[in-house]
Amino acid sequence: MSAVSSAAPSGSAPWWKFGHVWLVLAGPALVVVAGFVTLWIAMSRPDPVVAEDYYQQGIDINKTLEKADPSMLPAVKGRNHALTPLKDQPR
Repeated sequence: MSAVSSAAPSGSAPWWKFGHVWLVLAGPALVVVAGFVTLWIAMSRPDPVVAEDYYQQGIDINKTLEKADPSMLPAVKGRNHALTPLKDQPR
């Protein structure tokens, strides 16, 4: 049996000359760069401010939704009562 030495030969190349090392290091490096890009985007484009009367605008929208036009029935309700006489349709 021959003895196999686990020591690296004295003439081996430095670690940065191996492609697999760069493949392993590229993933975390890319995540760090993407994090900084995301931070820059978040800082340079702030969210718009909510309107001062947002609550009143919501109430007004709900009022207009409550007064729905009967001719604009939802598709399911309209389809289910397509052949029902007008006087018997739900209101």
